Amino acid sequence: MGKLLTRRLWLKQAGSFLPVVLLKGMPPTTWKNKTILVVSGWQDINIGDIAHTPGLLRILETYLPGSQIILWKRSSGKEVGDMIQRNFPKVRIIYGDTDDESISKNQDLENAFSQSEIMIHGSGPSIVGKANLEAWIRNTGKPFGIFGTSIQDIDDNLSQLLKKASFIFTRETASLKVLKGVGIKGPNIFFVPDATFCFNLKDEVKAMTFLKENSLEEKKFICVVPRLRRTPYYLANPKNYTPDQIKAIDDLNNAKKETDHAKLREAMIAWVRKTNNKVLVCPEMTYQVAIMDELLIDPLPDDVKPLIMKRGYWFPDEAASVYSRAFAVLSFECHSPIIAIANSTPAFYLRQPEDTIKGQMYYDLGLQDCVFEIEQASGSQIAGRLAEIVEDPEKFRRKVRTVQAEAERLFKKGTAILK
Repeated sequence: MGKLLTRRLWLKQAGSFLPVVLLKGMPPTTWKNKTILVVSGWQDINIGDIAHTPGLLRILETYLPGSQIILWKRSSGKEVGDMIQRNFPKVRIIYGDTDDESISKNQDLENAFSQSEIMIHGSGPSIVGKANLEAWIRNTGKPFGIFGTSIQDIDDNLSQLLKKASFIFTRETASLKVLKGVGIKGPNIFFVPDATFCFNLKDEVKAMTFLKENSLEEKKFICVVPRLRRTPYYLANPKNYTPDQIKAIDDLNNAKKETDHAKLREAMIAWVRKTNNKVLVCPEMTYQVAIMDELLIDPLPDDVKPLIMKRGYWFPDEAASVYSRAFAVLSFECHSPIIAIANSTPAFYLRQPEDTIKGQMYYDLGLQDCVFEIEQASGSQIAGRLAEIVEDPEKFRRKVRTVQAEAERLFKKGTAILK
């Protein structure tokens, strides 16, 4: 323990001048050869959670050129790690637990702590990397910030952590109200979109092979994504849930799933009958592969079913390649539409009230015409909006370009704070 305390003191002294520079707003400095430690990569069973990380890496490489980036990746899946390393060969990826004993035995983490000037928490549903930030503070005393994250609930412990941040960028304005409610405010606290808006990876080989095998022609198919009201995480981690908790999740999902998905099916039917083009049913999360038939395919009329295709679980690079060639993406999940919009493809977010405050980002970016609050919307309204795009696709493309430009402006604004 003595060795660890000595090292911790040295790390804190090494970083002791940086917070003063950030807080006093001194003139920008070059980021060439500066090192940033990023904590991100929350889970691999959700292409949205995967996409956060490459999105943020691209933002940092674009707006802070010359900086050295170390990724402290939370999930340890090899395929996702390989995908990131292949597309960001200059980024060093490290893994490791956050307790002091583990850190003292992890040379990669020791090096990252000593070499990095600042730590950034990547986009996500909450401060998922709270323990990582606490380890950084405990061992270095150097500055840290939050980049494009929802903050819906704040207890005293999290409040104390956030008050130490040099900047907090929330991915929607609803989180700003939560922060203000507990007295956390300042000039470096503002809205910056989810980093997925900057996701640009592709897997053209896998995508083109799949499209060819299923005779899906460019801009002649739509993609649809199902979702239950509450994600059944107990399927992956049953020990974390009691029987009563599982029953409550299942009861809510069973009560709402048919009503919700009937509205999406109405749009699918209208699309097929109006255009005679295909529909690809695809997942954003692994569990959704098992509900595709029940909720979106089996109840369809016989004349529509032959034009319905399915895709198993995939990664966001392949999804992006497919979405870029789709006519539109209709999704109960939040991030497939973002990946589509990043690729200039029309997209609708069918928002369920249980899907947290993150959906506010659509309104913040002027995408209100792309959101259907599912308990207020009808299937005919969704089908009608899709028909409008069929009649005038360029109108939506102009809207997408405006949104992309605004996201870019906000990413520049956020990264300027780091300078």
